[in-house]
Amino acid sequence: MVRRPVAFIAAIVLFAEAVGIVIINGVMATFVKNQDMSLAGMDPGVMANGTWATGGVFGLFLLLCGVLILLSGIRDRAPGRIARIVLICCAVIHGVLGALTVGLVGWAAFAFMMVVLGLIVLTLVAYGADREEPAAGAGTEKPAAPAPA
Repeated sequence: MVRRPVAFIAAIVLFAEAVGIVIINGVMATFVKNQDMSLAGMDPGVMANGTWATGGVFGLFLLLCGVLILLSGIRDRAPGRIARIVLICCAVIHGVLGALTVGLVGWAAFAFMMVVLGLIVLTLVAYGADREEPAAGAGTEKPAAPAPA
């Protein structure tokens, strides 16, 4: 089955993306601080700190998603309910950011975001198909209605 290798590849890509996001936000924070210009009267130091915080939080979120997918791959089991919700949120975020990157960054960034989106969705779908089917005839019969009194 291909679901374990896909899960491992998706986890590695998410780990690399987490590092990349933190580095990119660090570079942007440095530029904002060195530029020493304000936006609508906001202190450049506050904007730089906010950029660092945003990069850190988003990097931690991507690390969490990578760990959840890696655990699914190691265990070869579907992620739990909360983990699935987190991974679905990650997939939606990648879809939205992919749509935004076309105009802002270019088609290469869009392609990368769509590859990551595809890996996350493929992992979710591959592990979602293992639900236990009810036994033949079990649960198909309706319980008899109680006799009126």
